[in-house]
Amino acid sequence: MDEWVKERFGLARDRIREIVQENEVKEPFRDFFRRTAGFLGKTAEIYEEKLEQAPVEKLMRWNRELYEDILPANYAESYGNPACAVRKLGEYGQAFTFLYGEVRGAAVFAFEKKLWDLTIVMELFLEVYAAFGEGEIPEVKSVRDILRSYVNDYCQDMILERIEEGLNPDMDFALNIIMHNNLSDVRYLYLYGEYVSSNELETARFLNSLPAEQVEEMARTYTEGYRLGFVNGGKDLSRKKTVNIRYNLGFERMVKAAVLQFKKMGLRPVIYRHATHAVNKRGQLRIGYTGGVANPQYDYDHRQDIALFLDSDFVQRKLRSTQEAYEEFREEAGLLGGPACIETFGEKPFEPESKPEALTLSEEQQKLMVEMNNEMSQIVNRYVRHDEGSFTIIAYPVPEIGEKFPEIFREIVKINTLDYRLYQRIQQTMIDAMNTAEWAEIKGAGDNETDLRIHLYKLEDPSRQAIFENCLADVNIPVGEIFTSPVLTGTSGLLHVKKVYLQGLLFRDLKLEFKDGLVVDYSCGNFDSPEEGRRYIEDNILQHHEKLPMGEFAIGTNTTAYVAAQKYQIGGKMPILIAEKMGPHFAVGDTCYSWAEDTPVKNPDGKECVARDNEISLFRKTDLNKAYYGCHTDITIPYEELGSIRVTDYEGKTISVIEGGRFVLPGTEELNIPLDEA
Repeated sequence: MDEWVKERFGLARDRIREIVQENEVKEPFRDFFRRTAGFLGKTAEIYEEKLEQAPVEKLMRWNRELYEDILPANYAESYGNPACAVRKLGEYGQAFTFLYGEVRGAAVFAFEKKLWDLTIVMELFLEVYAAFGEGEIPEVKSVRDILRSYVNDYCQDMILERIEEGLNPDMDFALNIIMHNNLSDVRYLYLYGEYVSSNELETARFLNSLPAEQVEEMARTYTEGYRLGFVNGGKDLSRKKTVNIRYNLGFERMVKAAVLQFKKMGLRPVIYRHATHAVNKRGQLRIGYTGGVANPQYDYDHRQDIALFLDSDFVQRKLRSTQEAYEEFREEAGLLGGPACIETFGEKPFEPESKPEALTLSEEQQKLMVEMNNEMSQIVNRYVRHDEGSFTIIAYPVPEIGEKFPEIFREIVKINTLDYRLYQRIQQTMIDAMNTAEWAEIKGAGDNETDLRIHLYKLEDPSRQAIFENCLADVNIPVGEIFTSPVLTGTSGLLHVKKVYLQGLLFRDLKLEFKDGLVVDYSCGNFDSPEEGRRYIEDNILQHHEKLPMGEFAIGTNTTAYVAAQKYQIGGKMPILIAEKMGPHFAVGDTCYSWAEDTPVKNPDGKECVARDNEISLFRKTDLNKAYYGCHTDITIPYEELGSIRVTDYEGKTISVIEGGRFVLPGTEELNIPLDEA
């Protein structure tokens, strides 16, 4: 097979090199084919190079040339921009911008020496080019059919490859870069094929300036959080042999230290790149390691490219291929402990432009997408069991956060290593006071219109049970929250946040109205048209579900993080991982315990947190298709927008937890010290 693929690659490469000079195709299509052939020719050149011997100047030039077309300064005239593609190519524009997006994967295939992937995207390009040969202009449907046939022909192979690289530690392209290069020389960043921005370069240089002991401790906070996730969850880490490490380029020095620490736990790293084929992508999310985002608008414009080929036949093909792939790698799946993620924040906030020219899911496709994701979750959980594994997430800023980056970085390191024993004691005081409560009421302050009434779980035995989990610095670093799964019946009211970033997207004046725990109405102020705002929420929060439940109610206690955000004016840039600790937050979607509701969870005081289900997740016992949504989005009300949090017990007695953005429950006053010292 390898020789056959090599032969196919050689033929495709040679033909593509000829296209750059040909005039056979009529305008306006000739420009697209010439420019794209030039890009593919460059990737073929890179594939055939010995990259380890290439001078850094050459690697930097390639990086610039491969990504310059989609950079914001050039994007208006890029075929990756659906608006440009439709303007230049009319009704063919959407098909060609999809083709452009799929072909762009060749950049990373060339560096990773993935010959099969590189060859099939080259052949796809040539097949479309051939349809326009000898002055012919095929129908739009014919072009779309070529693209759909490509997806259907290679779907099974693409999914098999994607699942294997997520389970097999021997697929070690990134690991070799990390472990076998001189990380003090930032040349290594260009060996991935990912876009390298100033963030990646300056992050790597900054980490190189830190003492080895500090990098070791940063890694230890991260790896210990992972280990404690198993310990605190009563799960057996010794049964696991691999850990999935996810990170952004620039953090290799910390990742290398973590690899060695995980090795002492008996874990080998599985490190895979974010998905590049449209078949495997999940909107604009990047799951896996990634470089810089050359242009977030490009990613947003292509988030629904699946609309080109999503139908019931594709859904069945993808589900069947996924099931078969996991069955083939059943043993490896059982040995995976879960993800250990290093997230970054501080990039310039992104407020996307919604383009009518971009591919978008129809109502029928939205329903298919929901059904497919639900079935996919069930398949994955049968092989990579949530109730047997764990995870950890930690976050650090990137230089784009501002000129005080080194100072902010040190502040985040401090926040990530706060004394968990202090928070454990204070949070336990809050939990004890709330264990007898029936209702929690949350009200906004000033212009914040939040007015929510949350129905809390009723304990059968308060001496052994708890409503809230005491969340410390294990899986969710940093420390600082208590959380629960609300009872949906009776949980109603308005959640309002004036400005919030969710998964990198800005939401202005976001309002969600709940009735019996379900989102029944919603709006935001991002657009002049209310309907456009609703579609924005439907795409990016509701995930195309008609309704979502409130899966979590939590109270963040990390006032140190809040004060740091205020001091450096970075509140809008904080990742949800930290932002959720800076006030009460509410998740829409699944509970925090999805797929692991039957696994006991105990607080440090020995009491079991029993509020792990709600009326929807309980469907798992009778109809699994109704139990899960495959999403969980946290929305935080910052302290400055918070009026009060009060709880009421079954006898009508009310206790204040927070008033005017300050902790007033006796035993929690220490949380106000950072606020007083600010």
